[in-house]
Amino acid sequence: MNILEVKDLHVNFRQDGKVNAAVKGVSFDIARGETVALVGESGSGKSVTALSTVSLLGDSATTEGSVRYEGQEMIGANKQLLHKVRGNDISFIFQEPMTSLNPLHTLQKQLAESIELHQGLVGTDVRVRILELLKKVGIRDAETRLNSYPHELSGGQRQRVMIAMALANKPDLLIADEPTTALDVTIQAQILDLLADLKKSEDMSLLFITHDLGIVRKIADRVCVMKDGEIVEHGPTAEIFENPRHPYTQMLLSAESTGSPEPVAEDAVEIARTENLKIWFPIYKGLFKRTHGYVKAVNDASISVRAGETVGIVGESGSGKTTLALAIMRLIASEGGITYRGEDVRKWSVNELRRLRSEIQIVFQDPFGSLSPRMTCEQIIAEGLTVHGSPDGRSNRDLVIEVMEEVGLDPASMHRYPHEFSGGQRQRIAIARAMVLRPKLVVLDEPTSALDMTVQVQIVDLLRDLQRKHDLAYLFISHDLKVVRAMSHKVMVMKQGDVVEIGTAKDIFENPETEYTRALLSAAFDLAV
Repeated sequence: MNILEVKDLHVNFRQDGKVNAAVKGVSFDIARGETVALVGESGSGKSVTALSTVSLLGDSATTEGSVRYEGQEMIGANKQLLHKVRGNDISFIFQEPMTSLNPLHTLQKQLAESIELHQGLVGTDVRVRILELLKKVGIRDAETRLNSYPHELSGGQRQRVMIAMALANKPDLLIADEPTTALDVTIQAQILDLLADLKKSEDMSLLFITHDLGIVRKIADRVCVMKDGEIVEHGPTAEIFENPRHPYTQMLLSAESTGSPEPVAEDAVEIARTENLKIWFPIYKGLFKRTHGYVKAVNDASISVRAGETVGIVGESGSGKTTLALAIMRLIASEGGITYRGEDVRKWSVNELRRLRSEIQIVFQDPFGSLSPRMTCEQIIAEGLTVHGSPDGRSNRDLVIEVMEEVGLDPASMHRYPHEFSGGQRQRIAIARAMVLRPKLVVLDEPTSALDMTVQVQIVDLLRDLQRKHDLAYLFISHDLKVVRAMSHKVMVMKQGDVVEIGTAKDIFENPETEYTRALLSAAFDLAV
């Protein structure tokens, strides 16, 4: 028996007098207790299809076709029926819990809202139900967490809270929209196992939306592959993976960062080095703000990176990866030695540090968040030139055109704004902004984690090409070990501020010495296609 039947679904969006077709004649069904995966790249229509099941698309959308939940038509349904089904019979888990959870409300208040609304529970009954849910999704010390706010939880804990909210009213169908994209590999594996266990124990059906085919292979019974608003291929998971018929499916399955970087020259100069670096943040309490302890972000980290070399820094969220990189850039205070091209940068004046700023650049994880929405592509890329000046005396526009061509962007698009570009193009703009100053060292902070697999491969190839062309040194921070293996010469493994292992990429991946490294590798490559 099918719990959800979607037939000939069309979704159009009206904007500025134009009609954009987001979903074009999609049909699929989900049986009771079954997991169906919707797979495709960003913009393929996956999330729009899911949101249309309970009419969550807003006034700019026009929906045609049929969506039947247990025989009830949801398209054009009255508010009473939608109110009953939303969050009660059909629940959602969204991609980014930090934006889905209210930062001003405690966990107890947010979880209680849905329970009181749909179940009519009050007082201690609500609290008992909330504790039961938090324990079910693996939140330790559930009672002490009730009055916590979202920012006080780790990424994995926030995602578990989102799952608890979705399960609060015992839904028949759970729709998970990219629920593991921003998570570490170990946390990702835990969340997938948790969803599988809950689906079985709660007798739920699951619609799983993702661009990661490794996850699909682990969790789904059937797969629907979407491209440009259409399902181009569907079938049992094993059949899709073993015998993909559509060229797009074949391309998705083959999209994985492979290969290795160019060897580092034996006489390559050392660009940066740290010696016994320590970064502790004081915890102030009381009226007089006395120090009552420290957050030990990084302990005794020693690292060296040479021209043309990539050092991968891996570890779970909170391990100190980004903090270490920010200290090397002299953006946060630290203790211990930091040298740049043989000079002790701790002794540098403000003017000397300005040179460091131009020669060490950073590319962030989320290009949409790190690019100003009020500046054009040209203004964003040229911003560093207006501060530090041209590295070779040419005009800013000539340098912008050159670097745009170098990173694979059409210079004719330099007058467009960030929202007018795709995710992959925005990341190329972020890379161009860093490269236009011709730096010696580039910090790459999770530059591929928010991207589709096919775009991820393109960005990795681009970064390797730029390194080869300009003899760049990279500090590559990532939780995606497949990408780290394709990019890195050396790898540093961090856990809770400590460096637990460091060595060549070959040694770390083929012969890890610590249990923690082995756990990371196991979690990453069990999900590999």
